Amino acid sequence: MRRHRTGILAVQWAVVLFYLVLLIIPAVRPLPPDEAGILNSLTRFAQFIFWGVWWPFVMLSTMILGRVWCGVFCPEGALTEWISRYGLGRGVPRWMKWGGWPFFAFLCTTVYGQLVSVYEYPKAAALVLGGSSFAAVAVGLLYGRGKRVWCRHLCPASGVFALLTKLAPVHYRVAQRVWDTAPRGVRTSREHAVNCAPLIDIRRMQTASPCHMCGRCAGERNAVRLSLRSPNAEVGALTHHVFRWEIALLVCGLLGIALGASQWSASPWFVAIKQHLGTWLVDRAWMSPLTSDVPWWLLTHYPEKNEVFTWLDGALIIAYIAATATLASTWIALWLFTAATLARVSAWRLAYALLPFAGVSVFLGLSALTVTLLRAEGLALDWVGWARGGLLALGLVWSAGLAWGMVREHRPLARLAAVGGVAVGAGGITWLWIEMFYFW
Repeated sequence: MRRHRTGILAVQWAVVLFYLVLLIIPAVRPLPPDEAGILNSLTRFAQFIFWGVWWPFVMLSTMILGRVWCGVFCPEGALTEWISRYGLGRGVPRWMKWGGWPFFAFLCTTVYGQLVSVYEYPKAAALVLGGSSFAAVAVGLLYGRGKRVWCRHLCPASGVFALLTKLAPVHYRVAQRVWDTAPRGVRTSREHAVNCAPLIDIRRMQTASPCHMCGRCAGERNAVRLSLRSPNAEVGALTHHVFRWEIALLVCGLLGIALGASQWSASPWFVAIKQHLGTWLVDRAWMSPLTSDVPWWLLTHYPEKNEVFTWLDGALIIAYIAATATLASTWIALWLFTAATLARVSAWRLAYALLPFAGVSVFLGLSALTVTLLRAEGLALDWVGWARGGLLALGLVWSAGLAWGMVREHRPLARLAAVGGVAVGAGGITWLWIEMFYFW
């Protein structure tokens, strides 16, 4: 990868072009008829690529190959790095380094995307994805010099990628002692020094989380090697500092906010609450919350498709996601702290054992639209129910096994407490997925 940067750059710009075509053209065209399919409508094709293939399988690939998407394919990464070569080159401001930005960006993007129906309509997709790309270019113009400041600090998906890549069996391993003892100037390529676009201190890199797997540092000082490891190696050892904002994104974000965003549109509870409140408002002649004349960029408004959100809809979507996140994170935190107290370990550290289950949950939530789109094309997909059940079981067992490995040197009762806390915490979320996939 280091020796063939030209080829990688060609791939990146091809992805940028493909991305812009699928983002812009459907947004300026009329909405397709209901009978339009993936193969005969560019709008439907773009919807399938963005939300049926891109997002679910990028998440899955991150758990297997690390952040290869970020380093090789991501159009925002390529754009922000390229434009920063010609920008102002300012240093990264202190406010941008706040550790809570990944969580905050994930929260805002996820909730706003649901309000404008980002998965269903091309103008909403252009607004959310295009807005993120515009922000990436703007940050590149202002900060860094040939760097990916946006990706490192502000990208809404960066925090999720940083978490999931901890499970990747492929990573770049840095031998710090070899680095320190290598003669100055020893590199695989003597033409240029390493340009680590995501601003990593390569010598001290102990976690795969920030690494974009671009290969530019491969062989540097004979200390950086593409290596295989156990998927449990990083989380089991947890040699890096525990970041509480990461835990918030993991527990409240991936297992709460993302769950609520995936479920509300299929939830009979949501429909029942909406009908009850709507009747209550009509009986009292309070019609303002039922107003549907809202701009499409604020709430979904497509009368031609008979899909128009009222202020009540928007408020209930936010409330449903917030309630789901609160319920899920409280349930998980209760069992984590109980297990940590019994096992005499750190609850913050034990929370990382939920990563495999969280990765499976995110993939299942995002791939639900994949299944819907493929079934609309006439595919039966009778095996999907079994596959979902198998993935949920895999994630639950993997997380329980990871918890066992994290406390393997403790007494048997402590190990059982840790495994039980993680299993019961994840089990509650499993039941919510079972309700959605098998009962709703």
